Amino acid sequence: MDKITWKDFEKVMICSGTILDVEEFPKAKKPAYIITVDFGEKYGIKKTSAQVTDLYEKDDLIGKQILGVINFPPKQIGPFVSEFLITGLIQDNGSVVLAVPDKAVTNGLRLA
Repeated sequence: MDKITWKDFEKVMICSGTILDVEEFPKAKKPAYIITVDFGEKYGIKKTSAQVTDLYEKDDLIGKQILGVINFPPKQIGPFVSEFLITGLIQDNGSVVLAVPDKAVTNGLRLA
């Protein structure tokens, strides 16, 4: 395991956001959704794709708060450009459990 410095960690913008919309992503190589998230006034609304279809239905995700890395450069994923990385824990079977705040928080708060 590579060690990082505190200064390295401070560069990563992991922020709270609320899922506004979830769409199927039929052109993805593996089953995925296109997820639209509100990161608050300071960071705005961003989209990403996420392979979370094993454990989450589209309707269950609307309104859920998540943690996302918002300072990666945009990433081309097939015909779609991802604007942030939604965080989650990959289980042994490959399914992803989203990393979420356990209490409601303001959108755009930074993980510390």
